[in-house]
Amino acid sequence: MAHLLPTAQCDLIGSSRASSYDSNAVVRHRDLWFLDGSVVLRAENMLFRVHKSQLSRRSALFRDLFSLPQPDTHVASSLVSSVSHGDQQMIDGCPVLFLQDTADDLTNLLNAIYDGPTFGKNDRKDFQLVSGLLRLSSKYLVDRVRDTALAHLQTAWPSTLRGWDAREDNARSFELETCAHRGFRYPSPVTIINLAREIDAPELLPCAFYDLSRYRFRQIYESDEEGPLATDPQTLAESLSPADMQRLALGKEEAQSCVAALIQSMANIPHRTLPHLSHPTTAFTHHRRRSSGNICASPATCRKEFAELVDLATQHYLIDKERGSSDPLYVAEELGQLKGAEFSECRACARSLEMWAAKERERVWKQIPAWFRLDGW
Repeated sequence: MAHLLPTAQCDLIGSSRASSYDSNAVVRHRDLWFLDGSVVLRAENMLFRVHKSQLSRRSALFRDLFSLPQPDTHVASSLVSSVSHGDQQMIDGCPVLFLQDTADDLTNLLNAIYDGPTFGKNDRKDFQLVSGLLRLSSKYLVDRVRDTALAHLQTAWPSTLRGWDAREDNARSFELETCAHRGFRYPSPVTIINLAREIDAPELLPCAFYDLSRYRFRQIYESDEEGPLATDPQTLAESLSPADMQRLALGKEEAQSCVAALIQSMANIPHRTLPHLSHPTTAFTHHRRRSSGNICASPATCRKEFAELVDLATQHYLIDKERGSSDPLYVAEELGQLKGAEFSECRACARSLEMWAAKERERVWKQIPAWFRLDGW
């Protein structure tokens, strides 16, 4: 007889058949044990009695599996394995399939199949559920669950600039509310890269690589166990594949070069759109401001003070390596706000600078996949 395992979620299998599995406790899931179920799934020491019809409707793999002749079929693969001695194991007249998955992940998948998936706020706790769903829905070809879970995850790891800006707004709010590093708002980009590789979801990669590239190399290679990049006891260099580490290094270099190019390109804007700022020492505040007007009020003054802004930006981002030195999307946004209309004597130049920054950010976003050598994007 299987040993008793007290749990609020499971019931002890009261059949002598349980003793043939192993010496550990074997339990059945309290909610996912249907009396009219037609197949028993086992993950670790948890049993689920469910319906072949439900699995077949949602999963192409189970549909094909159940179409094979029964009960003589002996399944043995990397996906599903029956390891019974002799004939197939049966419980209450139902065949038992041994799945090479965790009980928690299978619980979440079956709940999603029966009731639909339920997600949280795309934080680290929510990622445990979502990543498990994506692994199993990809493995068992449960397309609807996979598509829904992937769409949810993409709100935090988007493929559009608008989505990225919304993501960053959430991260800034989290930082202000909790006083914690904004990187804790979402799962580590390392885990996203590895998950994307595992489930073949390349649409997650550009955003994840870009996010990771914003960290300093010291943070990447010597990740603090309590830092936002901490994923496991191993170092980050060991948790990413060598090919992806190379992509990261190449992309980070491209991003840093882009920051320098952005600052230099400001210097080449025609004088009619050159910025002017009455208080250049306050240039690096982060506020969106309105602007108006179509004609530069004082080209000579704008040209002179614009040169001062270029020097300030060079010192701030390229020499002092302050925040944003590896984040060209952030830098372009900041540069576009250096000439706020409330403080500027030349609203035409302020508006032109904002428009230039918006176009540059769109251009940068489109270049990110190429920076990290992500073919097909």
